[in-house]
Parts: sequence; C-alpha cells; structure tokens
Amino acid sequence: MLARAGGRWYVVGCCRRQASGSPPAPAVAARPEPGDPGGTQLFAMKLADDIHLAYCTNVHRGDTWEETFDGLQRHTLRLRREVCPADQPYAIGLRLSARAADELARPATLDAFRRWLDEHQCYVFTINGFPYGSFHGTRVKEQVFQPDWSTPERLDYTCLLFDLLARLLPDGMEGSVSSLPGSFKEFALDGGKLERIFDHLKRCQEHISRLAENTGHDLHLGLEPEPLGLFETSGETLKFFGLLVERHPNEPELLKRIGINYDTCHLALQFEQARDALERLTGAGLRLSKLHLSSALTLAPTDDALARLGAFEEEVYLHQVIVGDGDEPLRRFRDVPDALRFYSQPGVSRGRQWRVHFHIPLHAAPGAPFGDTRDHITDTLDWLADHRQACRHLEMETYTWEVLPEHLRSDDVVEQLRKEYDWCLAALSARALV
Repeated sequence: MLARAGGRWYVVGCCRRQASGSPPAPAVAARPEPGDPGGTQLFAMKLADDIHLAYCTNVHRGDTWEETFDGLQRHTLRLRREVCPADQPYAIGLRLSARAADELARPATLDAFRRWLDEHQCYVFTINGFPYGSFHGTRVKEQVFQPDWSTPERLDYTCLLFDLLARLLPDGMEGSVSSLPGSFKEFALDGGKLERIFDHLKRCQEHISRLAENTGHDLHLGLEPEPLGLFETSGETLKFFGLLVERHPNEPELLKRIGINYDTCHLALQFEQARDALERLTGAGLRLSKLHLSSALTLAPTDDALARLGAFEEEVYLHQVIVGDGDEPLRRFRDVPDALRFYSQPGVSRGRQWRVHFHIPLHAAPGAPFGDTRDHITDTLDWLADHRQACRHLEMETYTWEVLPEHLRSDDVVEQLRKEYDWCLAALSARALV
C-alpha cells in the first residue's frame, strides 16, 4: 500500500491476499449515477499484487509542458474524482513530448509539479515516450517513429524521461518508460543504422542502471511491438532481442532494464493468441515492462463493411491493416486507403478477416459490421491472473478520441475514459486482480 509522510507518497507494502485466498477488499466508495441510486464503485489505482492501473494522457493534446499540465488540470483531476476515492492516491500514466520534457526538467517547474502531485494525492509510475513530437491536430502517421533509435535525439530524450521519472516516483516504487520498436520497416535500414540502434539501447540501459542504483528504484524501458515497426510480432521481437543480447552477452542488466511494452491491440492485429505470445516472450527471458490495454477494429471484408470502413479514414494517425486468412496474416498495408485501393482490383481475394490499427474504446463494441479485439485484452488478463508477478504496470491507451467516428466518440473525453475505467476494473475484479 501507499502511505504519506513529509509531503510524499511512500510504498510501505503491497496488497496481499487474505488467509482464505480471497483478494483484499479495495478501497471503494459509491459514485452516484443518474437513475442509479446505488451507483458504482470507486477503486484505488494501486491494485492487488502491487499492480498499478492508469490511463495514458496521450489522449489529450500537449506539445508543451503548459499544454500537458493544462490537460492534467482540466481532465485528469476530473477523472480522478470520478474513479478514485478522495483519500486514495491516483495513478497517472504521463505522456511527455521532447519539448514538454525539456520544459518540465527545469528545477522550479519540476518542483512545482511534484507539489501538485502531492496536493492532489496523485503519482506518476510510467511515462509514454513513443511519440517524440506533436501527437494531435497534425499529420502524425509514420512520423511517430521519428527520430528513431538510430539517432542521438531518441537516446537523449528517453534518458531525460527516466531522469524525470526517477524524481517523480514515490520512494520504493518501480517505474517504466515505453518507446518505439527501434524504427519503422519502411525507413532505410542498413547495417550501420541497425548497429546504432543497438548501441543507443545499450547506452540507454547503462543510464537506467546508474539511475536505479542511485535512487533505489527498479526502472525499466519497454520497447513496443508496433504494426510495421522494426519488430511487430512476438517472433520478430525475439529475433531483435536475440541480436541485441548477442552483441552484449553476459550482461544481466540488459534484460533487467530493457523489456517489452506489450500492447494488446498490436499483438491482436498480428492474429496472435495472447497466452501463446506472452509465454513465448517471457519464456525467452524478456521482461514485461508494461501492458497497454487497447483494442483494434476488425471486420469481415464484405462490400458493406469495406464501404463503411471509410468512416475510419483520417489524416492524423497511421491505421495499418493486416488481412488474415484463417489465423494467419496474409497481407499488410500501411494504411486503410492502401488496403481499399488494393482490394478494389477485380479477382483479388480479400481474405477472411481484416484487423485495423485503430484504437477503439474499450467499453463499447463498434457495432455491425465491425468487431473488436477485446478478447485479446481479457485473455491477457487471464494470463496475468496466473502470473501475478509478471507485470505490475497496466495502462489504458485509447488515444484516438479526437478522430473517432461520431457514433463511437463520447461527447466528453472524461466520460469516455470513465467508462473505460469501469470496463477495465470490472475485468480485473473478475480475475481477483483488484
């Protein structure tokens, strides 16, 4: 559990099971709902077995620290009141652009933010360090992979995020930063670039290790398999890490400090089964740094479904399409228009199912003719219930609120996030993970 002393939150133990084997009762309070006199429950975001749950603030705009902090003030605090008891600490999954991170690193600004966290009984345990620059209101697409891990800019940015996280974490708590899977498959990648990626990851690990030793925090980087990323499947992930370890053998700190940010949407897109993929990755000795709880769009490629898929075309994010024939990927496309254009040709087999990299709300099915991959989330949580020490960081990541088709978008982003919390907490509670 967390306790407060001297204006800071401290870890003084973790949620433990009662002697009967039933999970400890979470801190709860009634939240009245319109027309529901009983209301629903509020939960502390420190769950069973020292697991933490947050939503990722990349759903809000925030190129500068001022904009990022404004989102925390206007949205995160409102949501905190909706889902977490007032006397319990609330977990934040922070997203910082490179510019915002530089601005937050100013001593006075960082001290002010730490005081704000204390005042509102909030804490940061993870930072999303995948998007380096702007992430809303402009064309992001493949640029989200730039700068990649072959550049010093990516190395310096990620090290700064760990510096900030080490200052923000409650004493005794582990911290994670998530990042891109090295690079993007369509970027030119010669042998020299690959070596620079491995070199920069090693240098980042050394920085994390020094911070961990100096602060006492268990710090770790999670590389995130991503459609059309340098590695996107569990098999490609194992190959990438095998090459990394091959260059730096007999260094136990490497895999202690660099692991996987397992995004349930991304692995579901590959037609992988959650339990198989997780067993494959952890069985090879890879650390699960964080679990991103997210859901992808699916469809059987009928004429009607393909006509309606146009509602999900938009100009900000890359929506890779993976066409499956049975349980195996058949073809991959960079974006929805590319897939529709290819299959507009006569005589081309459309496959049996399309999976689209469009993060859709966790709490609601998209409606016919579409489906979703929430089963990959629940299968992941089933696996986690059987491997309770495998990963302590859970983060909901539906960053697409601004570009969702109208029928899927709540009028208010806080309302959407509250419903996602309800869905996630119900799924976690059903598995005695709360």
